[in-house]
Amino acid sequence: QVQLVESGGGLVQPGGSLRLSCAASGIIFNFNTMGWYRQAPGKERELVALITTGFATNYADSVKDRFTIFRDNAKNTVYLQMYNLKPEDTAVYYCNAKNVYSNTNVWGQGTQVTVSS
Repeated sequence: QVQLVESGGGLVQPGGSLRLSCAASGIIFNFNTMGWYRQAPGKERELVALITTGFATNYADSVKDRFTIFRDNAKNTVYLQMYNLKPEDTAVYYCNAKNVYSNTNVWGQGTQVTVSS
């Protein structure tokens, strides 16, 4: 069964940190570009960060120098380390896997991140 399961979301104060995890099953993890997206209320889903099969990374301008994406292929898991969180980072964060050979896309169920004092 193909599945992405996110965890690590929650409520944090401005300036705080969180680490999101996304555990994949049922896919060949090494064949997938992994990404984190987010969707705030009333807004469209947007790319936050992605990491390729070759470990190249790309970030949205709004999170550069604050967020870090990394992957552990041995654990079939991708992470998003978030520092200096701001209220505008509040959103549901989704994990995505895109197979570079088949272009198959898989989404997780999302995890809520709320930044508020």
